[in-house]
Amino acid sequence: MKIKTFYKLNTLVKYADKIAADYDTISFDLFDTLLIRRVHFPDMLKAPVGRFIAAKAKAYGLFWKPEKVHQLRDEIEAAQRAKTGERFEDHEACYPDFMRDVLSHVFEDQISDELLQEVTDYELAIENAMLVPRTELVAWLQKQHQQGKTVLVISDMYLPSEHLKRLIEHAGFADAVTHVVSSADTFKAKASGAAFPMLKEKFGLEPQRWLHIGDNPISDGARPNEFGIRSLIIKDASEKTRKLVFRIYYGFALGSDFWKGRMFQQMMLPLENENQPRPSLYNEGYHFFAPLVGSYVQAIAERTRDLGIKKIFFMSREGWTFKKFWELAMPTVFPDDLPQIEYLYVSRMALAGPGCAYQGLTQTNADIVFLAPGNRDFRDVCKVFNLNLQLLAPFLDRHQLKYDDPLSPFYSDEFIKYYARFIDILEDAEFQTEVKRQTRPSNDALQLYLEQIGFFDYTDVALADVGWMGTIQRFLYDAVKHRDDKPRFHGFLMGASRGIPFATRPGNYVEGLLFDYDRCDFAGSLMMYAQDIFEEAFRAPHSGLNGYQQTDSGFELLFRDSDDDTGRKELKQNEYFASLKQGIFDAAPRFGAASAVMGYKSWMLKPWLNYLLFTKLAFPKTDEVATLKHQSHLDDFHGKNKPWTQAFKPEKQLWNQSLSALRWNPFLRLNYYIGHAFKMLRR
Repeated sequence: MKIKTFYKLNTLVKYADKIAADYDTISFDLFDTLLIRRVHFPDMLKAPVGRFIAAKAKAYGLFWKPEKVHQLRDEIEAAQRAKTGERFEDHEACYPDFMRDVLSHVFEDQISDELLQEVTDYELAIENAMLVPRTELVAWLQKQHQQGKTVLVISDMYLPSEHLKRLIEHAGFADAVTHVVSSADTFKAKASGAAFPMLKEKFGLEPQRWLHIGDNPISDGARPNEFGIRSLIIKDASEKTRKLVFRIYYGFALGSDFWKGRMFQQMMLPLENENQPRPSLYNEGYHFFAPLVGSYVQAIAERTRDLGIKKIFFMSREGWTFKKFWELAMPTVFPDDLPQIEYLYVSRMALAGPGCAYQGLTQTNADIVFLAPGNRDFRDVCKVFNLNLQLLAPFLDRHQLKYDDPLSPFYSDEFIKYYARFIDILEDAEFQTEVKRQTRPSNDALQLYLEQIGFFDYTDVALADVGWMGTIQRFLYDAVKHRDDKPRFHGFLMGASRGIPFATRPGNYVEGLLFDYDRCDFAGSLMMYAQDIFEEAFRAPHSGLNGYQQTDSGFELLFRDSDDDTGRKELKQNEYFASLKQGIFDAAPRFGAASAVMGYKSWMLKPWLNYLLFTKLAFPKTDEVATLKHQSHLDDFHGKNKPWTQAFKPEKQLWNQSLSALRWNPFLRLNYYIGHAFKMLRR
């Protein structure tokens, strides 16, 4: 009987469908036939299990290097195969048996069934994360089941059939499979041909009415053919090309961090039915923003684990996206020990007032108001810090300052004389007493909120935010620094621009994990090209938080009204970027799986991330700018005043240029890039 070989999956399915009526039983190989792996070499999936076992051992007070665990596993598995070969024609192994031996060596008398189950669950989770069903062949399998055929899945594999069933269930076609068979259960494999007569007797099958499909010319071709079973072999050229590309990247990655990142993103690519036509914004979220977010949250995980921090608060609306990405990715990367996480409802507007309740209004905090060109005078100070202008009017009169005198250089050449009077007001003790009195109720409500969520239960907390100056953390620390039980603040920003110096101290500091101006990271500084886009891309769908208010029962969070014109614009922006966020979230589990398998530290991906920032932000395609540029960027912190054009000349940004300029000016991007380089050198 001639064995037919196919080089395209669709031609195999078409032929199999043509002859299917002649067969009552159809069996399939599992790996590289019904399921393909994202990696080119299956043994790559053993490394994360070795790291998992080593981490577990450390928790037991035992110190094993992951590489040593991996080596031990290979040795014990090889010894079991050799022993099996003394009794059976196939040198097979059984995962529960050899893994129990591995754990007995590592944990000695502390081995337990529960520990073996934990390791098994993690190994299968890694397998599931790397496996993708071949959509066309699985659909044909399901069709044969619906027509009443006996459907078998047969695998030469150290995982027993019960484990393989879990993989098939995860792939989504377990209900269409009659029996799952593994050589680990009987040590009779397809490779020797011993599996086929065993299955004939066990299930009462007729070889002449039996069709087998697989990828190995011997195990899935010659051996069933010798037993009278019709066999079809798939040697998918496109799948072989995909694996070859991955193998090449893997080779390059051995000597270069840049190629580590490129290979990493190759592992994340959608395969088979995952690879569907998507909106351009979805693709931007999946391929550009997701690697950045993933590297950022993994860096947070690494830093908190190193520092022994047990609680992470993802702050502001951008933190909502980071927290969700963490939940989808990090448990796979660090399954043994992760800090607890929580979303913290905060904003600059909500915290500015409470930050004055015990220290008053400092000059530094007041200066933050006038970084925004839309803020002009004392009214804007009152708006930001939620102060009652009417009650503060006597202090303005005392120091000869009117509420509408310009305090920003963007509105008058004579602003300095008014600003000097403003400083006098800030140095007025009675003024500061009134500021503290007005802001104390909101601070008290904030304390109740923080107490309710257990903020003060930890000696150290991590605070995660997109960036850029750490203003939210600054205000939050000001609001609670009077308390003896305040935790130490470890601020981890995606990017730290440090526009105003942060008062770093052991109990309160910030660092930028993807970019920090203090580290002179030029490539990372390209994030500054389009800060608004990062904020809009990561922003939570709920309205902005305006403040905290005490109630009879405790406190309530005050959110900005979403029914006004500003709220409607924000809703429109959120709807526009919805597909982008979905792309980020869909990529998250694949980022986690890739990181778990490769074991890379977040900093190893930095050269690749720099390349993404360079190509996407410094030298973007015009269509990319048109797609990603926000429809409207909303910030309640900024006032609505319009500066004098003579005094305020906003720095032109590449991403604010017209689409025609981007399309037709060949040197525009290069000019901005050179200008940015000089700007970084001057800092």
